[in-house]
Amino acid sequence: MIDQTLAGCVVLVTADRRSSELRAALERRGASVRHAAALGMVPHTDDALLLERTRSVLAEPPDTVVVTTGIGFRGWVEAADAAGLADRLLEVLAGTRIVARGPKARGAIQAAGLSADWVAESETSAEIAETLLDEGVAGRDIVIQHHGAGADGLDEAFALAGARVRSLVVYRWGPPPDPGLVRDSTRAVADGDVDAVVFTSAPGAAAWLDAAREAGALDGLLARHRAGAVVFAAVGPVTAKPLLEVGIEPLVPDRGRLGSLVRAVVTHYGGIEALDTVAGPLRVHRAAAVLDGRVLPLSRTGLEVLRLLAHARGSVVPREQVLAALPGDSSDPHAAEVAIARLRDASGSRALVRTVVKRGYRLELQEQS
Repeated sequence: MIDQTLAGCVVLVTADRRSSELRAALERRGASVRHAAALGMVPHTDDALLLERTRSVLAEPPDTVVVTTGIGFRGWVEAADAAGLADRLLEVLAGTRIVARGPKARGAIQAAGLSADWVAESETSAEIAETLLDEGVAGRDIVIQHHGAGADGLDEAFALAGARVRSLVVYRWGPPPDPGLVRDSTRAVADGDVDAVVFTSAPGAAAWLDAAREAGALDGLLARHRAGAVVFAAVGPVTAKPLLEVGIEPLVPDRGRLGSLVRAVVTHYGGIEALDTVAGPLRVHRAAAVLDGRVLPLSRTGLEVLRLLAHARGSVVPREQVLAALPGDSSDPHAAEVAIARLRDASGSRALVRTVVKRGYRLELQEQS
């Protein structure tokens, strides 16, 4: 059974590509997921520049082809196929030295009926650069298949060393499908409506931060991050860079995989200390509260009252503060009693919240019992 560590957490997904896969993985672990793609993508089959450069490869076969991503390589072959160029492209590649950045790139190469001549097992562009530069690239013709922005430093490194470099970018970034939705998502983070934000690309992270500036939300979301009220997570160190530049310290998994990204978020929330109440461990997130492993059936008002009590960590919350958390402007003590009674019913434990006569209410913690 998949754990529900993220139950009650609101997670914002900023990716376009593979967002459904990421969303499903987070939801399986209990998260409530919002989606606001910070960038769109130009479909490879409609990318005139990619096809133009593919024809250049066919006309002048290179000495070396560097494949940086499996999905990018597959996209390149698909685009060539849609243009009637796939057979010729595979024929040219079969006579070229192919370098793969990691096992996924190698797998895509093999799926196309080709073989990688060398694989960077570290899955880093740095290893590719180091190895090829040590071999010497002066006078060599190198084609580099990039994904997205293509900003991995390989083009510049090889060109400076005397190589002819041709860059093929598959899935180029474009404007977001809904710019207003992206700006709204940054405001939601600044307003405290989101527990975690996840990023899968550096251009996407940079674009989302730009949207936050435009929306006037950057200072607010940075303040919430510094207070520990919102978590940012990046799929790898390159993706993390735009966040670090504005003072955000994101979670970064050891491996640059979506599954690893999800596990990093799960591990973070699983490691947060719960309030040890008499009814079991309690965690209150943005969308729900989890008591002893069970998501409580609370209304929005009930959740806000419980959040107020949890924030006090066993100290007394005056009745006036409870009333202020309720809809309307009631000053009737009975309204507070009703809200607390409903909270007790939803928790399944009347002992969870204690009434302190003439003062207010408090959560009953284990150390106080």
